[in-house]
Amino acid sequence: MRYLPFAFIVILTLFIPLAGTFWNGSWYWFLLIFLPLSLLGTWDILQTRHNLLKNYPLLAHLRWVFEGIRPEIRQYLVESDTEAIPFSREQRALVYERAKDTVDVHPFGTDLDVYGEKYAWLNHSVAPTKKTDSCFCVKVGGAQCGKPYFASVYNISAMSFGALSANAIRALNKGAKMGGFAHDTGEGSISRYHREFGGDLIWEIGTGYFGCRNTDGTFNAETFAEQAAGEQVKMIEIKLSQGAKPGHGGVLPGRKVSAEIAAARHVPAGVDCISPSGHSAFNTPVELLEFVQRLRTLCGGKPVGFKLCIGHRWEFLAIVKAMLETGILPDFIVVDGAEGGTGAAPLEFSDHLGTPLYEGLLFVHNALYGTRLREHIKIGASGKIVSAFGMVRAMSLGADWCNSARGFMFALGCVQSRSCHTNRCPVGVTTQDPGRQRALVVEDKAQRVYHFHKNTLKALAEVISAAGLKHPCELRPYHFYLRSAPNTAIPGNMALDFLEPGELLEGTENPLFKINWALAQAHSFAPLKPA
Repeated sequence: MRYLPFAFIVILTLFIPLAGTFWNGSWYWFLLIFLPLSLLGTWDILQTRHNLLKNYPLLAHLRWVFEGIRPEIRQYLVESDTEAIPFSREQRALVYERAKDTVDVHPFGTDLDVYGEKYAWLNHSVAPTKKTDSCFCVKVGGAQCGKPYFASVYNISAMSFGALSANAIRALNKGAKMGGFAHDTGEGSISRYHREFGGDLIWEIGTGYFGCRNTDGTFNAETFAEQAAGEQVKMIEIKLSQGAKPGHGGVLPGRKVSAEIAAARHVPAGVDCISPSGHSAFNTPVELLEFVQRLRTLCGGKPVGFKLCIGHRWEFLAIVKAMLETGILPDFIVVDGAEGGTGAAPLEFSDHLGTPLYEGLLFVHNALYGTRLREHIKIGASGKIVSAFGMVRAMSLGADWCNSARGFMFALGCVQSRSCHTNRCPVGVTTQDPGRQRALVVEDKAQRVYHFHKNTLKALAEVISAAGLKHPCELRPYHFYLRSAPNTAIPGNMALDFLEPGELLEGTENPLFKINWALAQAHSFAPLKPA
């Protein structure tokens, strides 16, 4: 159907000369119209630069026409450049420009209301530092880790093969290889497309234990050790919950479980692939940490950590108490914000369940800082981070590095059609339809992934230099300001006091932590009942 308008134009082009033999009118004027359209449509199909044109020859040009007259239509009739749905046109344009390695400057001043509530900014220095190399890395792996990994401060967040097309996975991994940054597999495990170009992988282990499971869905240590030994696998990430739908398992319908997806996940082809809502390998905070240690041993000492969207505060503090009791520490914790989400989720989950990134990130940083564990554990942050300022905001609140999923999807050519769950993605990113995903040309899109990462870190280097810093690890909450109300600004991200080292151990009066610390217990995720 998507080629029907083009086919109609071609048929008309061929028919017009034939009709001209019976028609004495100026038929050649029609040929002058339809022949160029036929040639343009043919070029659209053959070219490799634009996914949308390849899948929708001729029709896709209308999008560019409407984009051209956008200032008149959208500015006065529809929406502003800064209205996020969930990403604004300004954010998408920034990613596109950096991915194409073109000009990414902004004319005529900001469109934001700088005096309005929630306006955020980074303070600059009157003595900016000399711009440094933008290849910022962070060492992940504490004293209990035998093979630490030097990770880029900006990496590809978790997206599974199955949710993304084969060509999308290939382009992402090749771009990661070119740029020297990491590619998170998502819970769908490691497919042959992840291995094709040799880019660094963070292997995410979800509740279904895909890629390391027994036939009954439980964890299989032998198959895990075999896969984790691969040179590409740099870190292991246990997924406790995700921002898009925390506390909710996933189902990949059997009709979508192809032989390739089944091979990657170690599940039967053509059968519904179910991710339970919770893990079967552990039931308590202590057992979670014992599982962390078990995986670290099985993978030969590579960094092992976990990812979660913050829910009940006492549950995370229970994990912290378990760390103190057992002495077992994860090498890293990735905080996923409730604003995340590349696939489909029930509306109630995507809109109203889970803690947004910055609140969750600050809570995790404070909990570790207040127990003197922060220096031993690295923190990653994920949730709508597509620019250097997004990175600065997260890193000033405690993140050591940032991940992005939808940012790299835009680099692949995503146009935010929001049809990820339909298998009809117009640009071949989130579909298993062979015809549609052919529009995503791996060589071209890998270059865009590489350029987006490179140019975002280049912008980060410029921003932190302007703030008088040399490395993003020097960012602190007092560098960042947020307007809490008109003409009122506070440091950091919200009116929450930062804990002092050891404050949780010694007894805090901070109400958010005092109550939840009392409820937390190392041997259960359930809140401790008052005596």
